[in-house]
Amino acid sequence: MELRQLRYFVAVAEELNFGRAAERLLIAGPSLSQQIKALERDLGVRLFDRDRRSVSLTAAGTALLPQTRALLAQADDLQQHARRLSGSEPLRLGYVNWLPADLSARTSAVAQVHLDAWVAPSHTQAARVADGSLDLAVCWVRTEDLVKHGLDARLIGADRLYAVAAGDDTGEVAVRDTVVLLDDDTTSWFSWNAYAEQLARDTGARAMRISDNGITGPAFFDHVRRSRLPVVNCPKGQTTPVPPDLVRRTVVAPEVWWTWSLVWRRSDVRGAVRAVVEALCDGVGDLGIHGPAAWLPLDDPYRA
Repeated sequence: MELRQLRYFVAVAEELNFGRAAERLLIAGPSLSQQIKALERDLGVRLFDRDRRSVSLTAAGTALLPQTRALLAQADDLQQHARRLSGSEPLRLGYVNWLPADLSARTSAVAQVHLDAWVAPSHTQAARVADGSLDLAVCWVRTEDLVKHGLDARLIGADRLYAVAAGDDTGEVAVRDTVVLLDDDTTSWFSWNAYAEQLARDTGARAMRISDNGITGPAFFDHVRRSRLPVVNCPKGQTTPVPPDLVRRTVVAPEVWWTWSLVWRRSDVRGAVRAVVEALCDGVGDLGIHGPAAWLPLDDPYRA
């Protein structure tokens, strides 16, 4: 029994005419008839009742047809999968500091994805995708960045930002009663500065300029200790443990969200790129960013 014989069986079952089925399959009528007879011998059942005027499925043929279609679909999926794995060039994916925990498991079936060793800020990674240094990147982007660089984007993740404060009050804090830091080093903090400036304008949070790269790390916690107000934590510090003399506070009114996009060149039509996008982004859902209390920057691609 061969897959081509099963395809012949399906064609005849759909046409119920050997001549039309042979034309559809681009083979000679007698050859098709011989292959169907060979398949019936291998299966040990008669698939068709046929005479000079009509062709009809037997009870066995009717019962086997759905399973045969499913088997052929599985064979096609297997072939496409193998082609993707053997024929696709490795894809380079850059990131800032966050990636889906199951990235490898979700992409291994569709492409060879290699994480780029250069961990860089969002605006740098977006520019690298645009110039071809990367094929994809997980980063924060604005709609204007997508237009400027000729990129497409899909939502892949989101962080709800919290504040860090001195003292022992762990209650909620309104954004207007927080500080947001902006660093003079725009090479490293261009994206965060753009985000933080709009956050301050929209919510009344106090913007404070610094020049020591204290957006994250020990210097950030030193700024918190010196501040009279809670300080909004940036996405790079989301998983950093808070020192025992400081506390986390939930930011409300509004909830402050940072989105992560998977970006790729709009002109890149390679199947492997699209397959990775679908594998990582399909089913991501809302993630909470469209809730009634949520805040996103005006130019965020996912702002409702």
